[in-house]
Amino acid sequence: MSTPLTLRCGALRCDLRPDLGGSIAGMWMHELAVMRSTPGAALANVRDSASFPLVPFSNRVGNGQLQWLGETHTLPKNFATEPHAIHGVGWERPWAVVRGSDTEALLSLTHQANASWPFDFACTQAFTLEEGALAMHMRVTNHSPKVAPMGLGWHPYFMKREDTRVQFRASGRWEMGADKLPTHCEPHTGLDQSTTGLKVDHCFDGWDGVLTLTDQQLHVTVRSGLSRLVVFTTLERDHIAVEPVSHVNNAMNMVASTESSAQRLGVVALQPGESMECSMRVEVRAAHEVHA
Repeated sequence: MSTPLTLRCGALRCDLRPDLGGSIAGMWMHELAVMRSTPGAALANVRDSASFPLVPFSNRVGNGQLQWLGETHTLPKNFATEPHAIHGVGWERPWAVVRGSDTEALLSLTHQANASWPFDFACTQAFTLEEGALAMHMRVTNHSPKVAPMGLGWHPYFMKREDTRVQFRASGRWEMGADKLPTHCEPHTGLDQSTTGLKVDHCFDGWDGVLTLTDQQLHVTVRSGLSRLVVFTTLERDHIAVEPVSHVNNAMNMVASTESSAQRLGVVALQPGESMECSMRVEVRAAHEVHA
């Protein structure tokens, strides 16, 4: 096991595991978990991490069959309970540490075309821990000689406490079939409710880029320039996934099979040598400071 990287700034601490999918093992304010958190040295599986990167796609590619520019590419069904390919390849690979300090880290991943993803790319993740915030930035470049579909995002899990309330604004919500693939988008204004009793597994469209999670201990704000948000939790879970993403679930196949435009669904067609990037910021304050 590689030694985890620990970032510290003021009351915040963040443990990174580059070797486990370039993931965040945990994030704390003092000793209080902000995300679902495991000390970096104890994390054994990226599926139990606090957050992991989504590259080169978010969520699902239906039945592991990528349809792109008239070709079909069979992708591995990489999560046992799913009949689909899920979350890309970045979370399954070790990332290299380019540089690190007490408050910053830069990780990199180089992917060569294979059965898991048929296009070459290189990706970097930058983490900066500031007073009261964690800033994250991801950049990917198409190193394939072909035009490649691309999507980015992150998959963070935040703690749900007894009185946690989630709030964000959106313009639509993608409904799903029994196969967990989207069928159509319905108008929806987002969520503003307690997480107690909340059961949700949807991609929200037209997200305004701000989400808050508040309880009697913490006030957490998630910000991103990405305009879609996948939200997932069940009644029994003590955490909620809120995932800023660039495209709709299964969007790459929906472009091929429907009249929907790539832009409408968020699919980026990267020319050889072209890059795309995204960012996410997690701001944390003690609840008593917000209400003072």
